[in-house]
Amino acid sequence: MTIIILIAAVSLSVVMTLAWAFQRRVGNAGWVDVFWTFGLGIVGVAVALAPIPGTEGLTDRQLLIAAMVAFWSLRLGLHLGVRVSTHAEDVRYAGFRKDWGADFQRRIFWFLQIQALAAFLLALSILLAVRNPAEAIRPTDWLGVLILAIAVIGEGVADAQLARFKSVPANMGGVCDVGLWGWSRHPNYFFEWAVWFAFAVMAVDFSGAYLWGWLALIAPIFMYWLLVYVSGIPPLETLMVISRGDAFRAYQASTSAFFPLPPRRRDVTPAKTAHP
Repeated sequence: MTIIILIAAVSLSVVMTLAWAFQRRVGNAGWVDVFWTFGLGIVGVAVALAPIPGTEGLTDRQLLIAAMVAFWSLRLGLHLGVRVSTHAEDVRYAGFRKDWGADFQRRIFWFLQIQALAAFLLALSILLAVRNPAEAIRPTDWLGVLILAIAVIGEGVADAQLARFKSVPANMGGVCDVGLWGWSRHPNYFFEWAVWFAFAVMAVDFSGAYLWGWLALIAPIFMYWLLVYVSGIPPLETLMVISRGDAFRAYQASTSAFFPLPPRRRDVTPAKTAHP
């Protein structure tokens, strides 16, 4: 496992270095999210399929988890690839470019290495789920499959609802508060977090026979912290308040930031407004 962990860490660092070089060449840092998603997907599948000492061939658990990782990576990676290739630079990176000025390339390089570290922690949860010594697929494993399926599909639905809203000319410059976006200001982030909760569920053994599995909880805890307090919601909502003003503030007051919850009543109904 030590060798697998080292190879995964180095590989993810290399992927994000390539992402840095590519975004520098094309002038659009949004591509780094595509590299991150496909890079983690490839490393995650490789980690899942790596030989396990004492077993002959691939186990059902390995094949199941590898398929789950591939399903997540392909859906999100293709979505991001289409979005980046057809839209201007993501507002978060455009904001970094403006704030960091001439120091942008140096700072974004190290920012991407931090993203590589984040990907490594997620890949570790995949490895811990795969190495659970349970002889057969357990009910909690199928629960993990169900959570991931709902998460990937839910994120796809949220992305489609936002795209459909923004495709209507009358909604130009507006905040999407329809469908899942009426229950959470960031349903795509919520479902992305749930993906990593799925692998933790598959790693944990409540009997105490596999204590290492509990370390997989680092993935959803870390992802929640990252999305809610660091690089997800805070910079995006700061830009939304600047660009949308009172309309977005009203949306903040009526709608849960992360977990989908019934919307609260608005005292004032501003003109609809869309996420960037």
